[in-house]
Amino acid sequence: MDQSTSLSAHARRTRAITLVGLAVLATAIAVFGPVDTVLKMLSMPMREPGWYVWVATFNGVVLLTVAALPLAALALWALARRRSAAGSTSAWRMSLAEVGIVYGTVPWVWITMLPGEGAGVVPGRVSLVPLRDLIAILDDGATGQIVGNLLVFVALGFLAPLRFAALASVPRILALAAGCSVLIEVAQYVLRLDRVSSVDDVLLNAAGAGLAALASRRWWRAAAETSSDRPRPAPVPGR
Repeated sequence: MDQSTSLSAHARRTRAITLVGLAVLATAIAVFGPVDTVLKMLSMPMREPGWYVWVATFNGVVLLTVAALPLAALALWALARRRSAAGSTSAWRMSLAEVGIVYGTVPWVWITMLPGEGAGVVPGRVSLVPLRDLIAILDDGATGQIVGNLLVFVALGFLAPLRFAALASVPRILALAAGCSVLIEVAQYVLRLDRVSSVDDVLLNAAGAGLAALASRRWWRAAAETSSDRPRPAPVPGR
């Protein structure tokens, strides 16, 4: 390989790395707000090194999520290409749904399981009166907590009906999200994470998933109708 070829390859690699970096930053800005806020948020784990900061703080989880975006894109491409090679007619839709469910749900669940300052010391707390915590949050003006709870299972609610025909129903998505949310609340209580296991969290998690399912309804209903319209192979007569 001559020097010009080597320089050209190096330039392509540099350009690819730059484009990926810009894509990650653009995604973070779109999700989390202004540039200065995003940069401050993402730089915190770097200013305070340590595994705990990376995996047990909100900023650390956000940074790892943004950094994993290129890996998610690569996984999507690999899955879709494999399915396309196998002759699948919905390779990209299925692959996007699978990767999107994982990438859009795991970080939110991870954040809900982050320990508080009194984790392991403060006993678990339970709130089973519907809407009581929600009213208290609204009185305090902490609407960000409500939005966060609504977003936990949005990716699941939006994409699961597109991937799994058995989940192509808003009531089923509501039931699935509520069941998953109950498991999270029970885990918070059992692990003594210094969090309140609240029925309102379950209601908000399920509501977010249900609204997302309604938002994608036109696509998963169309996919279901297309699937039902396909001719089915005639049964083989018995011999």
